[in-house]
Amino acid sequence: MESARSTGTGTDAAEKRNTQGPTGPATTVRRGELRLPAAPVGAENPLPPLRAPEETHTVSADAREGLPRDMARQLRYEPLRGLLPVRLLDGYGRERTETVLDTLVIENSRVRATVLPSFGGRVHSLLHRPTGRELVYSNPVFQPADFALNGAWFSGGIEWNIGATGHSMLSCAPVHAAVVTAPDGGEMLRLWEWERLRDLPFQVDLWLPEDSDFLHVGVRVRNPHEKPAPLYWWSNTAVPEDRRVLAPADSAWHFGYERTLRKVTVPVADGLDRTRPPLAPHSADYFYDVPDTQRRWIAALDGDGHGLAQTSTDRLRGRKLFVWGSGTGGRRWQRWLTEPGTDGYAEIQAGLARTQLEHVRLDAESDISWLETYGPLSADPAAVHGDDWPAARAETAARLEEAMPRERVDAAYEAWLACADSEPGERLATGSGWGALEVLRGGFKLPGTPFAESEFGDEQGPWLELLRAGTFPRSASDGRPPGPTLVSPHWRDMLETAGDDPLTEYHLGIAQWHADDRAQAVRSWERALESGPAHWPLLRCLAVADAEAGNKGRAADRYEAAFDGLRAARDETDPGADAEWEPATTALARETIDALLLARRTDRARTVWERLPAETRARGRFRLIEARLLLAEGDRPAARAVFDEGFEVADLREAAETLNEVWAQATGGKGAEPLPEHYDFRMRAGEA
Repeated sequence: MESARSTGTGTDAAEKRNTQGPTGPATTVRRGELRLPAAPVGAENPLPPLRAPEETHTVSADAREGLPRDMARQLRYEPLRGLLPVRLLDGYGRERTETVLDTLVIENSRVRATVLPSFGGRVHSLLHRPTGRELVYSNPVFQPADFALNGAWFSGGIEWNIGATGHSMLSCAPVHAAVVTAPDGGEMLRLWEWERLRDLPFQVDLWLPEDSDFLHVGVRVRNPHEKPAPLYWWSNTAVPEDRRVLAPADSAWHFGYERTLRKVTVPVADGLDRTRPPLAPHSADYFYDVPDTQRRWIAALDGDGHGLAQTSTDRLRGRKLFVWGSGTGGRRWQRWLTEPGTDGYAEIQAGLARTQLEHVRLDAESDISWLETYGPLSADPAAVHGDDWPAARAETAARLEEAMPRERVDAAYEAWLACADSEPGERLATGSGWGALEVLRGGFKLPGTPFAESEFGDEQGPWLELLRAGTFPRSASDGRPPGPTLVSPHWRDMLETAGDDPLTEYHLGIAQWHADDRAQAVRSWERALESGPAHWPLLRCLAVADAEAGNKGRAADRYEAAFDGLRAARDETDPGADAEWEPATTALARETIDALLLARRTDRARTVWERLPAETRARGRFRLIEARLLLAEGDRPAARAVFDEGFEVADLREAAETLNEVWAQATGGKGAEPLPEHYDFRMRAGEA
């Protein structure tokens, strides 16, 4: 439950000021707390993600044939090649404890929106106060899972996705937040951050006009650079599953985990009404093909005709429905992301392109903005849930026009634009220091979204020295995991002239690898090894390069040497520093065992396994590795026993079928024994 928390004189005065306006109760912005069972996100994985992400939302070249020209072009435009400079978040588990999360609350007499500033600025709850209805699916637990581009993500509410196809890297990261004067003179909540995949600053302004049932959200993304940038944006809203989802379209682009994109009719396709999530047999995306002449909107309404509507200015073109499906895997994922007994949910979404598989171009030194709005909608249930799709659409559109006319949305957008550059007032939350570093480097002027030098932290320190002094701090001698690497061309150029210290060469190699200059990256890492003692981070980078080049044997050699080096360095440090070393040890052990098994060095893989602490080997991910080891050793009954004993892989990747594959090997082949339900996370129609 959400409760207010005293935040000192400044906020108390602000609340008093905003509840005693001349026309009655006005909009307030305040701090609060949310108590719920939560699993900790855990520490970042310090190993730089050199490999391309395992993204499931891709379409083959053959599947692109016959698509509309603009869609095909945007499917090809600047797909994501890597996750750098962001690090992976894969250190979470599934043990939840009662936890207090900081919130920011914006409310008027009609609506209360609860925002999580430490988790991408997600709207956790959107409560319609007169009816007591929760308009979104508000997850009763906080459970990270491997759905974001960089790992940790959680379900529920309204999330803001920027960067590249998939859930944002900021899903479990803090953003900046402050109070800003709203267009009507009240208070508005501004969220902003620097998106690091594409190097783009953005802002999200949440505004509740006095006595309005609809939450306005003004969004602006800037490109301050001298070159165009690829842009991706989708606003994702979780809604209870027992809704009918309506949009102004007669067709949709269907994308399933078979990675094909095909046009289907709406509402009925392949004999099933796809606008009713509980009827879907498998997980799938439906991107509604909204005609250019139609107003942009999407709604999810229950059996009584009540629910949520989302609409926007025309810039936000796309609308989508995501369903988990009624198959075993889809239901398992829903329980995995929340808790058994909780009602299921679907997602209604809105984006800049027709599908989430596309990126659009944002010109140099330009910006893009729009306004979207969320609120309650009630319509005639007989019309909404009847078999006459045009009538259902028309009824929903008419009730939306009454509740939030299109002209009012356009007028709200123009009014908000006049406030978009307003400087924030009281600061309510602080994001990362990376935006401040980029603003300092580029001399950018970004009115309305200040990235202050006071936000610099330890991670920015070495890069600040490189920027100001032209040299990178020299290597430490204790072998601790290096800090994160910046990889944009500007930073790469500075690294190239910063000297030949091993740590500088390490970071330079990562930047060169990101630029797809792999041969030069290998030379940089090898030079660093020649100029000093063997350093395990360099050996690990070279091992990845060998593996990517198909040299399994040398990759295994270098991985094993890297793991030995890490263990030696760790053993020489203060035993009390285990928490600092554990993420690196766990991540490198996983990669090393994989490389040794691929090189058919099962005995050496077993040795690495046995050198891990017992508590690490007991984790679900390492129990699965144990089953793979036993299979490689020819002990199928023991591998089967691992499954019988039970385990949970906390960081199982979306659409991953590893459990199914290892189970099949442990039970005598695919289909020999059905996969137990609690291990079944399959999302493809042909596999589930």
